[in-house]
Amino acid sequence: MTLLELSAEYRAQADALRARVRCLELCAAAAETEEERLLLCWRIRTLHTMWREARDLAVLTARYYDRGYHRSGRYTV
Repeated sequence: MTLLELSAEYRAQADALRARVRCLELCAAAAETEEERLLLCWRIRTLHTMWREARDLAVLTARYYDRGYHRSGRYTV
């Protein structure tokens, strides 16, 4: 698997995670109890972190060999 293929996989996962976050945000807005809303908010925060990491990895793997691309310090190899 090439880095571009891997990037596409990360992008697809990021899109799926973002869709799930949006769904849970709607559920949290319609939650009947405070406990249910807090549980959904915890799940949203967890999935949002996963989404952000998948999105960042998609960009990193897509542009890894680009000469002018500056990687952040988080992903130095």
